[in-house]
Amino acid sequence: MEVETPAAPAAALAGDELRRFLAATISPDKASVDAAAAGLDRAAVDPRFPLAILAVAAGNGDQGVRVAAATYLKNFIRRNMEGSMSSSQLYKEFRDQLAQTLLQAEPAILRVLIEAFRQVVEKDFVKDNLWPELIPQLKLVIQSSNLISPGQHPEWNTINALKVLQSVVRPFQYFLNPKVAKEPVPQQLEQISAEILVPLQVTFHHFADKVLLSPDETKLEYEQLLLITCKCMYFTVRSYMPSRVKQILPSFCKDMYCILDSLDFNSLPEDGAMMRLKIAKRCLIIFCALVTRHRKHADDQMPHIVNCAIKISKQSINLSGLDSLPNRIFSLAFDVISRVLETGPGWRLVSPHFSSLLDSAIFPALALNEKDIAEWEEDTDEYVQKNLPSELDEISGWTEDLFTARKSAINLLGVIALSKVGPPVASAASKRKKGDKSKGKSERSSIGELLVIPFLSKFPIPSHGEDASSRALRNYFGVLMAYGGLQDFLTEKKELTVTLIRNRILPLYSMDPCCPYLISTANWVIGQLAICLPEAMNTSIYHSLMKALTMEDMEGITCYPVCASASGAIAELIENSYAPPDWLILLQAVVKRISTGDENESALLFKLLGTVVEGGQEKVLPHIPEIVSNIANALMKLLPPVPDPWPQVVEQGFTSLVAMAQAWESSAPDENRKHEKRVWHSGQSSIAQSFSLLLQRAWLVPVEHMENSCSSFPPPSCVNDASVLLEFVMRSVTCMEETSRMKVFELVPIWADTIANWDSWEEMEDQGVFNTIKEAINFHQRFDLTGFFLKILPSQSENGSQSSVIGRVSNFVTRAIAAYPSATWRACSCIHTLLHAPNFSLGTEDARKAISVSFAQAAFTHFKSISDSPAGIWKPLLLAISSCYICYPDTIEQVLNNYDGNGYTIWASALAQVSSSSFGPGLSSESEIKLAVLTLSTVIERLLVLSMGDTKVLQDCYVSLMECCIQLKGVQEDGDNDDDNDGAEDLDDDEEEEDTEDDDEDSEDDDVQEETEEEFLERYALAAAAAGESIEVVEEGDLDEETQDIELGSLDEVDIQQVVLSLMQKQPALQAQTLPDGLVEKIAETFPEYQHLCHVRRQA
Repeated sequence: MEVETPAAPAAALAGDELRRFLAATISPDKASVDAAAAGLDRAAVDPRFPLAILAVAAGNGDQGVRVAAATYLKNFIRRNMEGSMSSSQLYKEFRDQLAQTLLQAEPAILRVLIEAFRQVVEKDFVKDNLWPELIPQLKLVIQSSNLISPGQHPEWNTINALKVLQSVVRPFQYFLNPKVAKEPVPQQLEQISAEILVPLQVTFHHFADKVLLSPDETKLEYEQLLLITCKCMYFTVRSYMPSRVKQILPSFCKDMYCILDSLDFNSLPEDGAMMRLKIAKRCLIIFCALVTRHRKHADDQMPHIVNCAIKISKQSINLSGLDSLPNRIFSLAFDVISRVLETGPGWRLVSPHFSSLLDSAIFPALALNEKDIAEWEEDTDEYVQKNLPSELDEISGWTEDLFTARKSAINLLGVIALSKVGPPVASAASKRKKGDKSKGKSERSSIGELLVIPFLSKFPIPSHGEDASSRALRNYFGVLMAYGGLQDFLTEKKELTVTLIRNRILPLYSMDPCCPYLISTANWVIGQLAICLPEAMNTSIYHSLMKALTMEDMEGITCYPVCASASGAIAELIENSYAPPDWLILLQAVVKRISTGDENESALLFKLLGTVVEGGQEKVLPHIPEIVSNIANALMKLLPPVPDPWPQVVEQGFTSLVAMAQAWESSAPDENRKHEKRVWHSGQSSIAQSFSLLLQRAWLVPVEHMENSCSSFPPPSCVNDASVLLEFVMRSVTCMEETSRMKVFELVPIWADTIANWDSWEEMEDQGVFNTIKEAINFHQRFDLTGFFLKILPSQSENGSQSSVIGRVSNFVTRAIAAYPSATWRACSCIHTLLHAPNFSLGTEDARKAISVSFAQAAFTHFKSISDSPAGIWKPLLLAISSCYICYPDTIEQVLNNYDGNGYTIWASALAQVSSSSFGPGLSSESEIKLAVLTLSTVIERLLVLSMGDTKVLQDCYVSLMECCIQLKGVQEDGDNDDDNDGAEDLDDDEEEEDTEDDDEDSEDDDVQEETEEEFLERYALAAAAAGESIEVVEEGDLDEETQDIELGSLDEVDIQQVVLSLMQKQPALQAQTLPDGLVEKIAETFPEYQHLCHVRRQA
């Protein structure tokens, strides 16, 4: 990899003008930035542009300009990598020049250019394997670089060269073909291992000795070399095990043991020790990978790995004075032990250390320390996230990404507790299933019973009045953390759980004063054990949690973590069907706390309120109108006075109101229960009034507030949830007087303004908007007697444009068509509603035509982008265009042909394909089939006018038309039988469920052998294949949306059979078309009145 002077033409291109453009891109002036970006885009057309801009990045000018050049190059490569950046020869020249530049680049430039190089490597070397000279040249560069061979090529920086190697090996950390069970090691990775990693191990050993033997004289570059080499090794073995790496594995591990053994946390790490800690972290990550993925190659190293990890973990007593990186190292040390313990050999290696691990490593990591207390006061959210982890719901040696020493220690404790005396025949992870009551019947005793519980019982409950400095209190904090980690173990020991709750946890709530550090952790433990709590303790447990939920700050100590953990525990209990003795008292306590607590607490309590409403169901329903009123009043006080984005507490409040609205609507009684229906309607009206007042406060901002605000209006906050509330209001209105009282005609234009230019698309966050669009059209049909929704209104958005409510909503729908698959289905469904349901008068027909054109353009554009192969998402797009076409045939035909010269026939052919009986998922609902028949009939007439009677597209349309007619008749006849079939299906489901339960019982005592590497790889491949299939389904859209009853308006009244019969009679040219014999017979059977026409077809 020889370093050359950049070619003259490239240098010529990288002149003053190119530098001037790049300098302007970092200007604070937006106009200058835009002009410079346009100039660079124009220059990028030149085939030598990549070389030119690389020359600027590698030059000697202003560093800001060079970083800008490197950044532009990185983005340029990302945009053009899959296409052709330039000619083959120029591209190879650029690729080599980029690699050479990296060897000498300064760190600021290297960081950016290495990302550009990574994209080149992934395509050319990893994916296409078209860079055979890369590894031999990189090997030469590394061997001749400044640290490894001083004096040979001082310009070749070893650190830079190793970072290039890191980029080359990085893609191999994942299986390239994960669906293949026994994928061989890629040839490229074998080459890297043989030519670079094997020789590099000698270098690694040499520099490790230097660093360890002369710590005072250590150069930062030496440690950087060790760190990058460790990263390269990790990427190499994370998934694969190259044959040559097996040979150097013992030597490489030996050097890593020495590095790890050198760590000493008895004193604070010095400033220069950060790099050493990063190396240690990477070594432990490598050990995790070896134990998890390469058991048969790592078995010989297991004793040394265990000894290293245990030695580090026993220094956890010093955690209080250490920052995040040492904490992560302790976390990894615990994780390594957990993983080893899940293996057969691991038991023999780790079990002799159980007692000392518990006493000297795990428990010190769990006990309260000074850092916890400081974090409690300075960053309560961080404290809750670190120390009261809601995600710790499965204890396993294979758990990843725990990140903190305490979480990893809890996990290790859980793995130890579940271990049986003697080597396991199955991994603990494979035996456990949360809440599985049939497990734990092995005859062997568990370490939890023999060691863990007796050890924790040694620590007494602190005496009344002890403060946070008390050793007894700090230790008991650790005991509670340990109980939380024993969730899976205690689930199998119901009697022990009852004893612990009664004697070791509930007494804490009776202390005077209560200790917030202990109470918050006790709340968390109760939440962790929610799945196995006895009903007999219901009252005591809820009484204790309610006391914690309402605990006030004391003596300068905030009780937010107490409230947070109590809220989380109550939610866990409810979600596990552990109901409170009195739902009303719980609701009142939550609502009162919301109105008096701070914003952080209120945000948590809003979440809890949603859980309570969903869990309480009919027991909570009578109280919902009053709760909604109180919550709406609280939110009105929290809303900002100007239209700025709303705070999180307001967003959580809106989410809880949505849960209450949905609960109320789902509880509507049958019409024949008149008294209950009157009561329900009264509650619905009260809720709608509260929602309306809240939305008025949120959206109808006084003009004087707008004058001094630079914010956009309406605020783009809670759009989905606010839409759901508005939908509820519109659905609740029963008379014109209510529309005025609830200010619906004032709220709807503001809402339409909000969604008109919406661009923050999220699948789960937009569904409420689509539903509200349909409800708004329904409201328009019922109460918009003056056509207000179709009138042009001034907008309060930033651009100040004028448009109607229907126009604004249509703008949202148009943009949604290509947003994401589910949005395509929903948007297309709304298109039918917007075109066929509104009361368009003669004066507003132009508006209808305009949105039809907009919809057709967007739908056809998106269809063309995905038209390479048939897909389920074709159907909604083509039917949406059909609705537009039925309204304005000539206009839409012109729109399609303007986009593509053959756009009309392309669409017609695709519609015929989707409408045919062979397409899946095809037309299914009655309304879909009706629309297809009407459209195909019109298309066939048009094709005949265009003299296309002998074309394949007309033949396909005609066949699909007749198939749709037959299908429509069948759907109409069979529609009444669905309810009967549902009952039979339910019966089948019950029987299947019983069979499954029997199977579970039969297999309860089966021995489960430890998973072999081959079994792991096969399971991994099957999971990858399943994931791929699910992704394909998601990309096509939600399965439950593939059958939709679409709005047809007056078209629904058209006599479809008469339309088709008329077409067949009026168009003699159709008689020249031949139909399949089977289809002709079906037509004759289904429509006897077509008998004479079918006969004509047979003769033809």
